[in-house]
Order: sequence, then C-alpha cells, then structure tokens
Amino acid sequence: MNTLTIKGVSIGEGMPKIIVPLMGKTEKQILKEAEAVKLLDPDIVEWRVDGFEKADDSEAVIKMISKLRESLKDKLFLFTFRSHKEGGSKEMDVSSYIALLEMAIRTKDIDFIDIELFSGEANVKALVSLAGENGVHVIMSNHDFQNTPAKDEIISRLRKMQELGAHIPKIAVMPKDTGDLLTLLDATYTMKTKYADRPMITMSMAGTGLISRLSGEIFGSACTFGAGEEASAPGQIPVSELRNVLEVLHKHTYTENR
Repeated sequence: MNTLTIKGVSIGEGMPKIIVPLMGKTEKQILKEAEAVKLLDPDIVEWRVDGFEKADDSEAVIKMISKLRESLKDKLFLFTFRSHKEGGSKEMDVSSYIALLEMAIRTKDIDFIDIELFSGEANVKALVSLAGENGVHVIMSNHDFQNTPAKDEIISRLRKMQELGAHIPKIAVMPKDTGDLLTLLDATYTMKTKYADRPMITMSMAGTGLISRLSGEIFGSACTFGAGEEASAPGQIPVSELRNVLEVLHKHTYTENR
C-alpha cells in the first residue's frame, strides 16, 4: 500500500493520521472552533459544510473557505458536505451537491475534497478530473448508518473508489454486534494485503466499533477521526484520548517488537 505525502504529512505509514471535524453552524462559531481545534494539533482539519447555516449560499461558502484557509495556514484542510442520506445534517439535491463541490475545488484553497461514491458515476468521474486539474486530493466515501455490508461488498466498494481515482478510499459502517466489527476489520486487512495500492480509511461506528478507530495501524486504516468541540459521527472520542491510545499501540506493537 503506497503512501500519500502532502505538506510533509505522510498518510499510510506510521500511526493513523488524526482528522478533526469543524461542526459549527455560523461563521463565528466555525472560526472559533478552528482556533480551538488547531491547539489539538490534528493532521487534517475537516470542515463539515452540511452543518453550516449558509451551505446553500455559494458566496458565503467561498468566503468561509478563504477564512479557514487563512486560519489553518499550512494545516491540511478537508472540505466535506455529507449528504443527508449518508448521515449529514442538511438536505441537498444531487445537482446542487455537485455544484457545491465544483465550486470548492476551483478555489484551490482546500487540500482534500470528500466525494461520495454513490453520487452518480459520471458525476464522480467529472469531480475527480476537476480536482486533479486544480491540485486537490480526493477522499471518496461511503457511509452506512444502518448496517455493516458483507466483507466482499465492503471490499468491492473500496476497490471501486480506487478504480474511480480516489487518492484515499473511505468507508464507514454501523455494527449491530461485535461480529459486524470483525467483518469491517477483516475486510480492511484483506483490502490492505491484496488490493490496496493507496491509503484508505475504514471504520465501524458507535461504541461497538470504537476499536476500529484505534487499530488502523494494525489492520490498514490510514486515518481516524477524533472529536474536537463536537463529534461528527457516533463513536468518536476526544483527540487527546485518541492520540494517547494510538501512541501506546504504535510504541508497543511496532517499535518495541522490531
């Protein structure tokens, strides 16, 4: 599995890189949250645009991107509008969603754009192409807040994301029991050892899936999400606790046993 290095951050080697979401509703809340999140020193800061009260106002979104870019300086910046069907907080039709992502990409002020896999293959291909033309990296995603698909289906979706040009494929699933958690971890490890040629992100959500957010270095997930002022999905824990566990696992699994 190859690594992806952006602004000195190597994704896909060493400890999983920590992503922290900004979940504020107003410009003031988001900028205040960004200042607080910077103190946590995450590897990537994600702006969850679906939480923004003016998400359907293109000028307001462009202005917010610019202000966050200035605030975050050289910190890696991920732009995400999570659709309502995949757990987001705001309804938006597909054409508006695509237009929003195109606009964000063209600012060139973001390092990553989240593109949902099931947005229509032609739309996804066009967005990936536009991102490449503007120097923006693609995290392609799929979220199932109801179930955990079968192992082969999880792998199939991740491989499809690779085929469509994602720099980082990502899948998040909801476990109903520990068996579902094991399915996600097994799929991740199989993907890593047999099919992946780039970093990927996988997770099982809620309390049952917490271990998947901590054990990425072992099974093959290159990034994990920690809660800043507010979690963006079930199962996220505070960044300080997350980093402590990641460091312990890294030290005792990969350093002392070499």
